[in-house]
Amino acid sequence: MSKKVTPLTARSADPYMKLQPELLSRIHNLMVKGRVLEERLIKMSKGGDGFFWIGGPGEEGFNVPLGLQVKKGRGVQHDYLHLHYRSSSIMLAMGAQPIDTIRQMRTTITDPYSKGRNFVNHYAIPEWNVCPVSPTIETQYSTCIGTGIAQARSKSDGLTIVNGGDAGTAEGDFHSCLVWANRPALPLPILIIVVNNGFGISTPAHEQHGEKHISDWAKPFNMPAKTINGNDPVEAWFAIEEAMNYVRKERKPYMIEALTSRLHGHSSSSGANRVNEPDCISIFEENLLKRDLISKEEIQKHWDENRKECDVAYAQVKTEPYPQAEDIWTDVFVDGLDDSYPKKGGS
Repeated sequence: MSKKVTPLTARSADPYMKLQPELLSRIHNLMVKGRVLEERLIKMSKGGDGFFWIGGPGEEGFNVPLGLQVKKGRGVQHDYLHLHYRSSSIMLAMGAQPIDTIRQMRTTITDPYSKGRNFVNHYAIPEWNVCPVSPTIETQYSTCIGTGIAQARSKSDGLTIVNGGDAGTAEGDFHSCLVWANRPALPLPILIIVVNNGFGISTPAHEQHGEKHISDWAKPFNMPAKTINGNDPVEAWFAIEEAMNYVRKERKPYMIEALTSRLHGHSSSSGANRVNEPDCISIFEENLLKRDLISKEEIQKHWDENRKECDVAYAQVKTEPYPQAEDIWTDVFVDGLDDSYPKKGGS
């Protein structure tokens, strides 16, 4: 039976055909890695190997393309990231390792992001300009103003990236970001991202948002903005590319609202059980297969290898120590402790 050939005109109009198959395979592999990691973290939470889980299963279709397009490095010439706690796939796409997130979940001293002090998906990587993730809601929209100002004054194309959730756009921090980013005296090169998964903890978005799209908040500032299907990594790739190119060249802000699913509820506090929403990975696999851009064998290989990696990583982390009382002051002060401070964790 001969293979069906798609006409050239149709292929050239298809966004999937505008990306190399190797890149599409890499995106799929990273999306699977992010999902397998989050499922491992949920299992750890339910098994007592962590105090609390919150993460982003369902948002991989947007987060992986974002992470792959970051200009990674340290300093104003590179991109700064002010993220929230649903950003694990962004970090994996940038090169972070699943074992380090598993370490943070189990709060071991080997956790490179907080040395066992914080709960999971709270990243901090100075070498990559990843600013410490805060558990407070949407304060990253305020702190990103600082790096945005620094980059507006620098002679580089580095930009500031900030992301958060739909419910958090009701916070004043989000609107402060819009005001500061769009001041005529000093516009800021910030890519403002809202990942809209349709819920604020347990409150449906349609009960809280008077605007048609969250991206409509850009209109009073004449700021370019776009609402996209965040469950489609190809649509996300080109939307992010367009936004980044604009911010790098114009040195002005741009907003993206990415509509995604939330596949395991808000957090472990709501049970973290799988819910019936569209799965960006399943949709992506279907789109790749019908275009002959990937094989079923390669898809299965990605799942098998990533599950094995997480299994091996978890077994390793189970052998690693928790912080001790004397570790309480480690890396708290830049210049170390003054002799007047207690060294054994006392007050």
